[in-house]
Amino acid sequence: MSVRESVVDRWSEAVWWDYIIALLFVSAHVVAVRIWGRGDWLSWIESEQRVSLYGTAAGVVSAIGGLSSIAISIYLSSNGERVRAVRRHYQDELRRNWKALIVATALVCMGCLAAQGLDNPADSHSARFVFTASMALAVMRFLRMLWLLDQMMGLNDRDQSDPTPRPAPRYDPDWRQRRTP
Repeated sequence: MSVRESVVDRWSEAVWWDYIIALLFVSAHVVAVRIWGRGDWLSWIESEQRVSLYGTAAGVVSAIGGLSSIAISIYLSSNGERVRAVRRHYQDELRRNWKALIVATALVCMGCLAAQGLDNPADSHSARFVFTASMALAVMRFLRMLWLLDQMMGLNDRDQSDPTPRPAPRYDPDWRQRRTP
């Protein structure tokens, strides 16, 4: 197994990695803004525009989160041999990933709406960092959704495109006698 496959396997099995990666990103962003005074890209726009951005982001994340429903429906409607095997052997991991996608959509939307309510010209950072944390989580879960959708569609495509297996020929115990002259 390659290093890439190992990392992807570990990431796909533990949905909490998304929270850790998002937290590390936001922590680095907070450090950059607080210590070096750089990277606060939301301070470049007015409060009214930021509030509009937060609301728009919540809508976009909701729409993208709805795509996970499409992935779930593809998964549930597929009935090929490989997809059935994945369902049989990895049902807990798949359920955890699907649920994590839906939960993250709600969390990110709530974070965007919280940022929208918190943003005001007097408090310069709180709302922007809540929004940044929400977007970091959204990016991580979006990558998870794309990966999961790609994997399930790949399995489904292989199940659909492989030729139908022919039944094995009937066993004939006298085959060897017919082959000798």
